[in-house]
Amino acid sequence: MNIAQRVSEWTESFRIALEQLMAHKVRSLLTALGVIIGIVAVTLMGTAIKGIDKGFSNSLDMLGQDIFYIEKWPWADVGDEWFKYRNRADIETSDAEEINRWIRANPDSSLRIAVPSKIAFRNVKRDDRSISGTYINGTSSEFGIINTADIERGRFFTYSEEISAQNVIILGHDVANTLFPEGTEQALGDRVDIHGFKFEVIGVLERQGSFLGLQSFDKQVIIPLTSMLRFHSGNWNNNIRIQVAAGADMDVAYDELTGLYRRIRSLLPEDENDFEINRSEALEESLGPVKSGIAIAGFFITGLALFVGAIGIMNITFVSVKERTREIGTRRAIGARRQAILLQFLIEAVSICILGGIIGLAVAYGLKVGISSAFPNFPFTFSTDLVILACALSILTGVLSGLAPAWQAARLDPANALRHE
Repeated sequence: MNIAQRVSEWTESFRIALEQLMAHKVRSLLTALGVIIGIVAVTLMGTAIKGIDKGFSNSLDMLGQDIFYIEKWPWADVGDEWFKYRNRADIETSDAEEINRWIRANPDSSLRIAVPSKIAFRNVKRDDRSISGTYINGTSSEFGIINTADIERGRFFTYSEEISAQNVIILGHDVANTLFPEGTEQALGDRVDIHGFKFEVIGVLERQGSFLGLQSFDKQVIIPLTSMLRFHSGNWNNNIRIQVAAGADMDVAYDELTGLYRRIRSLLPEDENDFEINRSEALEESLGPVKSGIAIAGFFITGLALFVGAIGIMNITFVSVKERTREIGTRRAIGARRQAILLQFLIEAVSICILGGIIGLAVAYGLKVGISSAFPNFPFTFSTDLVILACALSILTGVLSGLAPAWQAARLDPANALRHE
């Protein structure tokens, strides 16, 4: 058989498959229902996992992937050990300077700089406008070195302003937009109120977004630690952020910092650490089970739906072969090869699956748009590779479900097929 004949055979098979789909629209659609559900499941699962990965990566960038956080509590569920961590001594912000002295005395250190941070949540006001529960970060002027968000307008406060406890403030993007609806450019030089103290706005941070769509990084303000001590002296949420030197190994830096802070805490060799050194990897590890859970559930639903869909398509194709036995006999009698008959029914089964795949992708995309509208901060990602995966699964399901009935049709004896009623 030459190329022209093969092309003609394929074209004829596609034409017959299309005619059968058009002749039995409702039956084809119902048959494809399992494939539709399977494709929706696998697409949404992939979209969710990719969205989590993207959102998590963005969030880690906000935290700073080269930064350690010395804190009282770990970034993980402590379960029944809550009291153990509760009874730990609070982190003293003054320890940051001791770490910095050690870094300056050891030029080969894997650590670069330590920055203290005292956290509180207060209302921030301007005239009749107010934003409640704002994340107040009291820190040193060196915070500007390790801060992952750029200054959109203005500047960071200086060392001079820090040691003289000047009431100056840098506003997060959402705070600035709420208090200065006429435009954040009007914020510089104006004053806002925190706990009865007036602060001059000297900077506005660029938009950062939120951590996994939950906690907004834009609802924060940054002020000098010395100024914050006027209205907040609690140590409950203190932390020290330590940036690792460029090119340094994170594990080596972690061990170095652990040993250094144990000395600062005067811990004996047999004593457990009474502090936590948190880093982004801990969050990444805690996310693994969540992603695995989504993947397992998604694959189970997808597999089950595609299996049910494949059984349905196989059954309908067997019925189709039965109904068109005389047609098969006629085609065989006028010279159609077994391969052409097999190809015809295989294409019909694959066509139903592709139809289901297309409808499934459309439904999944619609759901993605709806969910994105409801949760705009969560970065759902509908990527090309998901479309390719959905199409590949649809075709594979069609081939597997249509192979047996197509083979049965191809093996029919022409004489017996023509006698079939």
